[in-house]
Amino acid sequence: MDNLLTLTALQWDLAWCNPSLNRERGESLMEMHRHSNAFFLPEMFTTGFTMNPVNNSETMDGPTVDWMRSQASKRNAWVCGSIIVQEEEAYYNRFLCFGPQGEGVHYDKRHLFSYAGENERFQAGNKIVSIEIKGWKIKLMVCYDLRFPVWSRNNDDSDVMVYVANWPSVRRDAWNALLKARAIENLSFVVGVNRVGRDANNIDYQGETQIIDYEGKLLAFLDQNEGLATVTFSKDDLLTFRKRYPFLEDRDQFFIKNI
Repeated sequence: MDNLLTLTALQWDLAWCNPSLNRERGESLMEMHRHSNAFFLPEMFTTGFTMNPVNNSETMDGPTVDWMRSQASKRNAWVCGSIIVQEEEAYYNRFLCFGPQGEGVHYDKRHLFSYAGENERFQAGNKIVSIEIKGWKIKLMVCYDLRFPVWSRNNDDSDVMVYVANWPSVRRDAWNALLKARAIENLSFVVGVNRVGRDANNIDYQGETQIIDYEGKLLAFLDQNEGLATVTFSKDDLLTFRKRYPFLEDRDQFFIKNI
């Protein structure tokens, strides 16, 4: 297990339903910091938060998957983000992660945003997924999942929790409060990856991509500008804090029945 882990979150104004332009923008941002172990892009980073999966989905052998694999190999780092994926007749809001050796892991968004009709057009996932990078356990979550602490619970599967999102400005207070809460209650680092700008539905996004430590302290914060948030984490610091404050040992024991 490596003591140090460097993660980078990317924030930009997503071009509506324009995958090639968004891939180009993502690549240019990654060029600004070449020494991370993983790069995290926003939810539906190729399209913005569209409820038209029929015309905007890709497959697992499509151009964005190829691009992510290529970027991971080129940068010797993990490249991760959510896109719309079609499998047979179903569509998924899928959080994809590809490593430098060609390895791939994905998480399908569990909590679909019924307020926007996402549950009517997409298939919900039914598995909690963590990836391992340099011995660190990183749990994958997407946007609306942030509101559901049971699903986010650290069952010894989280050193870092990453929430990729298209979280609108009108609910910015919830974004900031819930990210901090998830970090504190799970004794984990939390990375919240958002977008900026206005989408084709005239919804504004405040950005506020941020990285928070296990005490709830803000380590990195982006306002409404495009850019990167990069932090190097210390496993020694995390484990020392958990040993000093063993709050996780007092967790309620439960299991989720409908997965």
